Amino acid sequence: MTMPMMRPPRKNPVLRTRQMNLPPGARGRVALGLTAAAAEGRFELQTCENCGTVQYPPREVCHKCLSASLRWRAQSGEGELLGSTTLHHSNDLFFRERLPWRLGLVHLDAGPTLMVHLHGEVGDAPQRVRVGARLDRAGQAVLIGFPNEGSPHMADDKMLREMTSDPKFRKVLVTDGKTETGQAIVRALVKAGADIVWVGHAEPWKKMGDGLDDISALPQVTLVPLDLTNGRQVTELAGSIGGKVDIVINNAEVHRTFGIGARRGTDVAKAEMDINYFGLLRLAQEFGPALKGRSADGATGATAWVNLLSIYALSNFPPHGTFSASKAAAHSLAQCLRAEMRPAGIRVINVFPGPIDDEWNQHTPPPKLAPTALANAMVKALRDGVEDVYPGDVAQEWLERWRDNPKVLERELAAGG
Repeated sequence: MTMPMMRPPRKNPVLRTRQMNLPPGARGRVALGLTAAAAEGRFELQTCENCGTVQYPPREVCHKCLSASLRWRAQSGEGELLGSTTLHHSNDLFFRERLPWRLGLVHLDAGPTLMVHLHGEVGDAPQRVRVGARLDRAGQAVLIGFPNEGSPHMADDKMLREMTSDPKFRKVLVTDGKTETGQAIVRALVKAGADIVWVGHAEPWKKMGDGLDDISALPQVTLVPLDLTNGRQVTELAGSIGGKVDIVINNAEVHRTFGIGARRGTDVAKAEMDINYFGLLRLAQEFGPALKGRSADGATGATAWVNLLSIYALSNFPPHGTFSASKAAAHSLAQCLRAEMRPAGIRVINVFPGPIDDEWNQHTPPPKLAPTALANAMVKALRDGVEDVYPGDVAQEWLERWRDNPKVLERELAAGG
């Protein structure tokens, strides 16, 4: 049984801040399918379409019939632990700082035999285990052996916390607390055990709504003035709390309906870009270096950056045309941010919801995503250590159609489908 994690002691400011050493090894291109699936929380292996063989490690052709018709297929991960060992010495800097470290040999029911990291609740061989894929601090897929029945505190396992970004005992910045979505995110973080939640609110001279009043009464919550269109304000806030923040959740957005021809001028489109794209850019320039510097700062060091995007970023939705364009730009920028944060072990999580049940989707027919469901999906993504999340039925359907044929999806949306 995993013991619940205790609140870490306060850091001694005299001691130097440790810098991140990443796990070794980069996978070849043929193996990136494993990483792509793990980034969305799935465990997939190559399956031969001719003879049905499931194989690992990944190869260019089937090791049994030499067919090149290989597809990545989801696996249950059920298997038998054949043996295990515990490392007490390593020449690699990443593992030297984290010893002891358990490894095991698992024979999957599907056929392959794998070397995996072992969760602390997995006992000695032989016994049944379940293998899952996670992203390590370098953003590469690794395989972990889990017990079939775990305890309520499985997420507190020391090894598993290296692969995830659990908000428990961490300090979080939520950029916009004035919306119902932002308030739901704050409540979900507090419920997940966040130590401090700084909540940004633009135009603090305006009267606060009931929702913001309610979350400001929570003992973990501190309101901070934050307008992402104001570069100086972003810089001042980063100078004030940037060295303390462990997780940044950028949920600030401007969402307006209509496309190109239904509105005169560019003022609305500029406002959307100023928050949805340039706001992310300002935030990343100020808070990014601070997070990168603290990514190895103990059990609750800086760990993740979450962006609220939209499924409309994948293919433009004409009734929300300029908003879709701004989210597509933010998606591209978030990919750049992910590449720059990866050497420090900071995970960048992009959330692509379908239409949210808010004022800007009043005329959108159901199903729509409730703010609480979106907030829970964000917290789950942090706990599971994934990179891309598509919460809601609409987002899942849109994603499948986009993967099948982006051009067909574009035509369907242009026709109002």
